[in-house]
Amino acid sequence: MGDGRAAEKGAGEGSEGGGGAVRGRTVALTKKPAVDADEPEDAVPALYSGDASSEGDADGDDPDRGDVDWGYPVAESAWWFADLQAKSPAPVRPATLWAALATGVLSMLLLGDGLALNLLLVAVPAALAAYYAAQAAGRGLRRWTLVWGVGGLALLTVPALRDADWPTFLAVVTAVAAGSLALHGGRTWTGVLFGPIGLYTSVLTGPVWGWRGLRERFGGARGNLGPVLRALAVAAVLLLVFGALFAGADAAFADLLGGLMPDASVSGGPWHLVLLVLGLVGALAAAHTAAAPVQWDRVEVPPGRERGRLEWALPLIVLVVLFAAFNAVQLAVLFGGYDTVLEKTGQSYAEYARQGFWQLLLVTLLTLLVIVFALRWAPRDGARDRTLVRVVLGTLCVLTLVVVASAVRRMDMYVEAYGLTRLRISVVAVELWLGLVIVLIMAAGVWGARWLPRAVMASAAAGVLAFGLVSPDGLVAERNVERYGATSKDGEEGKFDVDYARGLSADAVPALDKLEEPLRSCALEPIARELKKENKPWYATSWGEARARDILEDRPLSAEEDWEECLRLRDEFQYR
Repeated sequence: MGDGRAAEKGAGEGSEGGGGAVRGRTVALTKKPAVDADEPEDAVPALYSGDASSEGDADGDDPDRGDVDWGYPVAESAWWFADLQAKSPAPVRPATLWAALATGVLSMLLLGDGLALNLLLVAVPAALAAYYAAQAAGRGLRRWTLVWGVGGLALLTVPALRDADWPTFLAVVTAVAAGSLALHGGRTWTGVLFGPIGLYTSVLTGPVWGWRGLRERFGGARGNLGPVLRALAVAAVLLLVFGALFAGADAAFADLLGGLMPDASVSGGPWHLVLLVLGLVGALAAAHTAAAPVQWDRVEVPPGRERGRLEWALPLIVLVVLFAAFNAVQLAVLFGGYDTVLEKTGQSYAEYARQGFWQLLLVTLLTLLVIVFALRWAPRDGARDRTLVRVVLGTLCVLTLVVVASAVRRMDMYVEAYGLTRLRISVVAVELWLGLVIVLIMAAGVWGARWLPRAVMASAAAGVLAFGLVSPDGLVAERNVERYGATSKDGEEGKFDVDYARGLSADAVPALDKLEEPLRSCALEPIARELKKENKPWYATSWGEARARDILEDRPLSAEEDWEECLRLRDEFQYR
């Protein structure tokens, strides 16, 4: 053992020059990031070598200790990405394999008819597969892991509740990102930003890992899976034969099976097979990531070069003065009224609102970018420098919040003039979230920025969830119906965009149902036609779609409605 140390020392002394760079890279990449003593549950998960030692020794030592052997020669890796991932995950457990199989089967049976509650039903066994794989690798359930996991599943309730496709798309993408963060456990900016990407690196390695585990668990070295396959085949035959007999014996039972069982027709066989493969691969990729996560937290961003106080503070102070002047004008407009401003500028009410919103949104985005670079180049010599940074950037953040409020107010003015649309409600939501990010940055300046990356990502996920739950299509329809009633005077029709209302989803039916005939039937006719055309099973039908059907059944569209009157109304509203 002593000879080995001497040889190692000699090799180290003989590697000066070019070898020193390799040795420095080895130390930098294999060193585990420091973890705060008061937050052990947020430590970066250890890398596991795949053997029993990765689960802790007999004394109960934590596998996340700094002296853990990472299990792979980092310096010899030619690809930098390999330096961030474990050499091999922990052995796969039978529970992981069964959960992955359940995910594939449910995907095959449920996902062929659209996305609604079925997506959540498929995600649950996939999450269990990842949980079992993490347990086998010695990874405990940490606080933020639970936050990301529960948040991802909560986001998948949006497709089950809303019929509109665009909030569903946002929710599903954000759920994948949150689930990936739960698997990786990132806590730094690099971990949070790259974490949603790391899940896709296991798409190829996950199935190979699962197949190897399947052979070891059930088939031995030769992969003899005969008993398992025969058991599954016999069970399928029994269910098919006796289910068909019971369905033929009782019509009520046949209707029950028809409502509960998914469509498994022969014509859809190839597509069902694709869904089965996608479900299996997705579940195994998630489980493999949980067993051997990519350590994105180990990617270190070099700090920016420290600037002098004058060089750093002068541009920001000038910007703060400009913000203060603009906000003073906004306060004068607010208290002095818009009529005076419009009279001086010669603009209409809507033109004044439309002119300012997009510029103020861009100002908010650029301000966040300025804050990022300012923090990289901030002076860091002592307490006076820290005070200077907090005062200057804190003042800039406060003034930016006033800009956010002004932008939201301008969009509200624009909506009063022209009505609410999907684009307008979306950009207002983005502006409000940017304001929340600025508040979080201000809080980080007071209590420290250790939690800031995860808080920003969590706020984004919470915003997408809230956006889907409030039903944006329903809000658009409700606001426009209210605007129609407010603009109706002395028996004259108010302002209402019939063409835009006809393009909304079934989520808008409760609000559009409040309109009077013939406008109600004109607005609901394409939605009702689309609902009548679709015949989805219960697991692929959203709550918004089901509620719209109930409303239209209780109050059908006017059968004797003159659709030429609808065309007249559409043309009339178009020029108002």
